[in-house]
Amino acid sequence: MKVNGQIKKPSYKLKEGEIVEVELPEEPKEPTVQPEKIDLKILYEDRDIIVIDKPGDMIVHPVPSKLSGTLVNAILYHCSDLQGVGGKLRPGIVHRLDKETSGVIVVAKNDLAHQSLSRQFKDRKVKKTYILLARGRIKEDEGTVELPLARHPVLRVKMTVSENGKEAITHYRVLKRFDDVATLVLAFPQTGRTHQIRVHMKSLGHPIMGDKIYGKYKEDEMFGIKRQMLHALKLGFFHPRTGEWMEFVSPIPEDFKEAIRKIAAYVRERT
Repeated sequence: MKVNGQIKKPSYKLKEGEIVEVELPEEPKEPTVQPEKIDLKILYEDRDIIVIDKPGDMIVHPVPSKLSGTLVNAILYHCSDLQGVGGKLRPGIVHRLDKETSGVIVVAKNDLAHQSLSRQFKDRKVKKTYILLARGRIKEDEGTVELPLARHPVLRVKMTVSENGKEAITHYRVLKRFDDVATLVLAFPQTGRTHQIRVHMKSLGHPIMGDKIYGKYKEDEMFGIKRQMLHALKLGFFHPRTGEWMEFVSPIPEDFKEAIRKIAAYVRERT
């Protein structure tokens, strides 16, 4: 602070008629996201939507600490007129997949599509099917986990089961058991909470293999697993313009299939 051109201490008492100069801090600059030429595996595209098969090593949208290499960077390059639809950091994004979750994701290319798809997700009209590898042997052939979820009070990167959390419902069906080592499962989330399937599987005592937050990923590395074995297999929704029901399937990625092969071989060798 300056008074009459001279620097004064904060404790200085002003007198009538003195001229005060104060330097205001610069307003923080809003992060900007730049288009980047990143290869995309496009399952479908028209003037309203683009459906992408996301790899298991890509963040969906930028965060202040990472503004490049995301799905949004790639989308902005591919769709030059997308900027602003849904916000500067999340243009076109109506739902998300965790970085290490691969599979189908739909992006809105205009406001009409963004509003329609957002409403469908909110009203639970979107049909989502995931496939996963869970640790251990799940006894029940099918079931439902209905446990509310909230942000962990201490570890903010985690979600946790909490009676004060938001409603979260996941249906599941066992496809194949690999003895007591692993279980191949289809999951059908009725709600869309952050980390929902991952936390619900952990609550069953069978976390997803390779999950670095909720599982025992170090032990899973013996099967060549380097990420969480969770894949968004199928996504169904009503087209925002035509109202036609559409479903898109993402083939199981090679690293997921290789994990299954190694687990099966391990089980065979034990018997």
